[in-house]
Amino acid sequence: MHDIFGTECSNMLRDSIKGFDKVFRTDIEAPKVILVTGPPGSMKTSFCYTLMARYLKMTGKFGLYTTLEETVESHLTNMRSLEVYIPENMQISDFTDLREIDEVLEPSEATNYLEFVQRMIEHFKRIYGDNFVMFALDSLGALYSLMEDVKDMRRQMFYFFKMLRDNNLVSLVVMERSIGGESQLLGNEGFLVDGIIDLGLDRTRGKLVRYLRVEKMRACEHSMEKHAIVLGRGGMTVLGPIFESGEV
Repeated sequence: MHDIFGTECSNMLRDSIKGFDKVFRTDIEAPKVILVTGPPGSMKTSFCYTLMARYLKMTGKFGLYTTLEETVESHLTNMRSLEVYIPENMQISDFTDLREIDEVLEPSEATNYLEFVQRMIEHFKRIYGDNFVMFALDSLGALYSLMEDVKDMRRQMFYFFKMLRDNNLVSLVVMERSIGGESQLLGNEGFLVDGIIDLGLDRTRGKLVRYLRVEKMRACEHSMEKHAIVLGRGGMTVLGPIFESGEV
């Protein structure tokens, strides 16, 4: 099966992460805003990068990865260590690129980072049109730390996520989460997004296992069990559900 661009159609989740067919019975369709949560070191960036790089390479679509916590070169160095390489149709940008896109910012606009991100997305939509299908923001906490106006945050984030959906994107939004906070509400973000994928470490059965768990995904059939994951050459792989014995 091929799309209007002549590229082969693929399932965004089930075909992009090895073993994801164990987690998802049906796949997602745009638009979607998905939180990718977990404590520091839980491989949230690696998950997003693996998913985007594999899907964009398969389909020839365009995707934008915006990193706010490190430079583009630092990010690429980390991903090369996993032997996950950026395809030509995937753009990685930091705020240096973001400022260069809009050359006429007024001083009063200089701290409106939500608007900065929107302008970047609109910039690439003008260039790639409907071929621009994926966006990642790494991370939401870093974006919050850059914002001076934190009043009425729920309203601001509602319209920010609406903007992502209006552009018909599947958006991966990285967000830090405390260790052991699986059952804790994420605040406004958890209610506003379409999906939550939690990454972490299972420490309860005598050995340490990295896991992935889908807490919610609207309009999609999926498991809610913890699934063991490993990182190797080429990125992330889902091994299977974690059973009571600690085996997968």
